[in-house]
Amino acid sequence: MSKKKKYHLIGFFFLSLSFVSAYHLRNNFDDQSLIIFLTILFTCISTDIGGYVFGNIFKGPKLTKISPKKTYSGMIGSYILSIITIYILFIYSYLYNDIIVKFTSETFLIVLLISTVSQIGDIIISFFKRLSKIKDTGKIIPGHGGLLDRIDGMIFAFPFSYIIFSLNI
Repeated sequence: MSKKKKYHLIGFFFLSLSFVSAYHLRNNFDDQSLIIFLTILFTCISTDIGGYVFGNIFKGPKLTKISPKKTYSGMIGSYILSIITIYILFIYSYLYNDIIVKFTSETFLIVLLISTVSQIGDIIISFFKRLSKIKDTGKIIPGHGGLLDRIDGMIFAFPFSYIIFSLNI
């Protein structure tokens, strides 16, 4: 997307940082690693889906000129679906039953923060796509901007989450 642009080295560095932080989140937090990793992953995916679905259903005012299809209803839907998804995972998933995990106010806040960072990442990647004059980054997920659009929030959410969990915030 940006081989001929000045910012391709920054993008490569940030993408590498994202993969390294995802690796460390998955492997450096003992018995909590899988829970932390999946919570971040499912928060980002449900944020993306919630924004897409709620934005298409409820429409409404635009969120930003950078990404003209983003709406306030999509932003709210992102938060709603990510919270519901993580709540259901914590309450009903067999994966989480081996370790006692409760959906607390701290979990709620972490999901909101990760969802926010994921949405910001989505808008930032949209900005770079516009700079490169690219609408979709692939045809794997039609109507959804391509595969990069599915993971753009994760590129920002994993490093952010690594900092949060490393500092025990």
